[in-house]
Amino acid sequence: MMNRFIEVLKDCEDLDTLKGASTNQISEAEIQLNVSFSGEYREYLEAFGIASANGHEFTGICNSPRLNVVEVTCAARKLMPSVPRGYYVVERTGIDGIIIWQDVSGTILMTQPHREASVLSHSLAEYFCNV
Repeated sequence: MMNRFIEVLKDCEDLDTLKGASTNQISEAEIQLNVSFSGEYREYLEAFGIASANGHEFTGICNSPRLNVVEVTCAARKLMPSVPRGYYVVERTGIDGIIIWQDVSGTILMTQPHREASVLSHSLAEYFCNV
């Protein structure tokens, strides 16, 4: 069965992606961040590398510091040191300092300066479809 997040992205008319990431590239990113990606995010990386659709730009494996999950997560950890280390950034919205994080279980967390972190959903698909 195909990953629901991938299915939903593929249905977007304005989907823009790169080449999918290799298993080695994904594992290296996990090692650098000292995290395990959720299965959903791992499959997304393998399929697209990175993706943008419907006004969202999701992080991934690429050469762009603005979208590379390792670089974006390292920078965000400095801004939001209270976020548990198991989370990695899946989207920097560019609005009011909002950062969207995910952990290995798939839980999606939203942080914003001077506010309490909040759980938004339990998968990228659910987050993307309900925003």
